[in-house]
Amino acid sequence: MLDVKGMRFPLEIILVCVRWYAAYPLSCRHLEEMMEERAVTVDHSTVSRWVVRFLPLLEKIFRKYKRPVGGSWRMDETYIKVKGVWKYLYRAVDRDGKTIDFLLTAKRDKGAAKRFFDKAMQASDIPEKITMDKNGANKAAIDEINANREISMMVRQVKYLNNIVEQDHRAVKRITKPMLGFKSFQSAKNILTGIELMHMIRKGQMMMEGADKMSFAEQFYALAE
Repeated sequence: MLDVKGMRFPLEIILVCVRWYAAYPLSCRHLEEMMEERAVTVDHSTVSRWVVRFLPLLEKIFRKYKRPVGGSWRMDETYIKVKGVWKYLYRAVDRDGKTIDFLLTAKRDKGAAKRFFDKAMQASDIPEKITMDKNGANKAAIDEINANREISMMVRQVKYLNNIVEQDHRAVKRITKPMLGFKSFQSAKNILTGIELMHMIRKGQMMMEGADKMSFAEQFYALAE
């Protein structure tokens, strides 16, 4: 159960606001108005604090129930604006479109790519092959990882084969668009974690008992129990 000790609002209201924010293209001001219509007076800044605090905790719980992914990865990065400056969201999906992992970074270079691959490979099995575009930094990161392995991962740098992950970016961008950029790197990281969480639940990646009979919303609320 999430700890809401000392908070003025019950967990049920907090979770509704957090879920709506990360699941749909809404701003915190939208949610303030929507809750007012339901006789709940909550300031948009309070909703923002809930989002930043609770989404990473819920995603961490979700990791325990995340379905295994396939061994053929599609990897790419997309742009996210933070304080008016473009940052980079590294993402990978398997050939069925299931999310493997994600990482927000300040730079787009070999070091950032390697941090992403290390994170993804720690959470999932080592892939047999990875498809990416012709970004040299991404290839250099994989080459460094392969140099320390007895069996190398196959690397394919064919842009059209990466359409799956490029299309998958759109689900994230659709939610971030009304946010008009993020005010800090940490808040961006926390909120994107929640958006990715919602996207994974929608894609049926939660393996909790009885999840197949739960709605999208019920699966999310089950994580807080």
